[in-house]
Amino acid sequence: MVAVMALMESPAIIVGVILIMLYNTEKSERLNLSQVIKHSLTNGSVIMILGSLVIGLIADTKQAEGIKPFTTDIFKGFLALFLLEMGMVTAKKISTFKQYGWFAILFSIVIPLLNGCIIAVGSGLITDDLGNRFMFAILAASASYIAVPAAMRLAAPQADPGLYIPMALGITFPINITIGMPLYLLIIQS
Repeated sequence: MVAVMALMESPAIIVGVILIMLYNTEKSERLNLSQVIKHSLTNGSVIMILGSLVIGLIADTKQAEGIKPFTTDIFKGFLALFLLEMGMVTAKKISTFKQYGWFAILFSIVIPLLNGCIIAVGSGLITDDLGNRFMFAILAASASYIAVPAAMRLAAPQADPGLYIPMALGITFPINITIGMPLYLLIIQS
């Protein structure tokens, strides 16, 4: 499931930019699709995720111990700082988010829960492994909390971070933790 998560980042960026291209009314700001696809596949965060998967495939447990300070210890600190910064951006933009009204709030609650429930049920057709089904349901319900918001800042600078960052981090993430995860597990176990 970690590999699935890593491989979902590029398509998410591409779909996001395609949606922007479809609904962008200003022709002067049109994006080149081939450049977007190239950027989403060669983006530093995506390359790093894919590279770490390759290293994980070829390295054994003893070799992994040698890089543990970089992959485990320091990573947690950098992740905490990054999430703190994203939380500060969310807090600053929450008043802007309120201007978008109830539709944005309901969308960021209902659609992730719906996606997670559909996958919690449907994944039973693919595997009986409860752990993989649970992780897949969580991934289906999640927004990209790390790579895509950073990539979208570059790919779509005209997009309002006051909408997409609070939706992902301020609403979808806590809803998935408090309501979604227990709900998906209940569905999978029944």
